[in-house]
Amino acid sequence: MTANEMPPMATPRVAAGALFFNDEGHVLLVRPSYKNHWDIPGGYVEPGESPRAACVREVEEELGLTTPIGRMLVVDWAPADNEGDKLLFIFDGGAFSTTQEHSIRFADGEVAECRYVPADDLEQHSPPRLARRVRAAITAHSNGGSTYAEHGTAV
Repeated sequence: MTANEMPPMATPRVAAGALFFNDEGHVLLVRPSYKNHWDIPGGYVEPGESPRAACVREVEEELGLTTPIGRMLVVDWAPADNEGDKLLFIFDGGAFSTTQEHSIRFADGEVAECRYVPADDLEQHSPPRLARRVRAAITAHSNGGSTYAEHGTAV
């Protein structure tokens, strides 16, 4: 079979983010300066970069922190009309120490602010699909496992 005879293959955009918790079990959301909603720290994977490495890089760029990133909690197949196929990873960021929280800096200008939000309030800050994805990650974190989702819903 030649290259011209090969069936088309998906070439999804890939992004990765981290879920950080406080002592009350609330999750850290960031308000990107270029979006109309809140999100988790993270961003797109660059060519040749693994999703986990991208997550580490993005947390450092957005929050000014180098912190260990734990296991994968969710991988979500979430195509978007204006962006095509997307695979979105959420990794366990754990909890920040008080020192780390006080060290958060928005050095690159991408993030305007951050705050901890209870799971029940996610829709007030983010699109429903992101809220579903974050809730799936919270469940995976609580259960000690990981999950596969489509459009933010675990399947």
